[in-house]
Amino acid sequence: MNLTIVVPCCNEVDNVSKLDAELMPVAAELARKHGVEIIFVDDGSTDGTLAALREAFGDDRAPAGVTVRFEQHPVNRGLGAAMRTGFAAARGDIVVSTDADGTYRFDTIPTMLTYFTPEIAIVTASPYHPLGRVENVSAHRLVLSQGASFLYRLLVRWDIHTWTCLFRAYRREVLQNITFEADGYLAGTELMVKAMLAGYRVAEFPTVLFSRVAGASKAKLIRTIWAHLKFQAQVLRHHFRIAPLLATPKIHGGQVWRP
Repeated sequence: MNLTIVVPCCNEVDNVSKLDAELMPVAAELARKHGVEIIFVDDGSTDGTLAALREAFGDDRAPAGVTVRFEQHPVNRGLGAAMRTGFAAARGDIVVSTDADGTYRFDTIPTMLTYFTPEIAIVTASPYHPLGRVENVSAHRLVLSQGASFLYRLLVRWDIHTWTCLFRAYRREVLQNITFEADGYLAGTELMVKAMLAGYRVAEFPTVLFSRVAGASKAKLIRTIWAHLKFQAQVLRHHFRIAPLLATPKIHGGQVWRP
């Protein structure tokens, strides 16, 4: 199987060295057994992120066996838009999305991939799982993320503990069959919820969420809370068959990922 790693970036110039030091060795290790590509999506950065990424990884500077490609939004369009751009460009059978700041450790990607079995279509990182944890993360971020995750557990499925993270792995067919509309930080949650309602199965990968070391978070707290509340209302209406979220359910027939 081939693997694509999608990395949305917005004003992440301070994290380019971290990507080089921590993501590239993981990609090189995975490339010993699989085709690996990394797609950096620059979402309208104004700090020179794209130029720094090209300097670090362009012109065959990536490790042997790893292909690096760049996508760009001339203006900032939001995390969800960057995810759609990266997913549309991805060629892999498995597509991993990850934060540029390394708040989820890149070296856990191989372990996350072992959670794929024939019936699993999405593997999601889960710091709120009983076997996961968070370290030095700001209280306001945890209030938003844990509160939203609790409501999605009530609305969709109780045994999934974390609903709001970007760090996930998807079978390609999920991204081909399930659409999501959010341009902001709701996007990953919207995609997973719609996939689950369509019959795709999700596995949780218990892991650690660390605080950001370099750069600043781009999340707008009030806007993100409001987006989740509106989407949760949509999910509730779906359950009462007032306004279905999906037109045609899709059920996958997957293959085993062997790391």
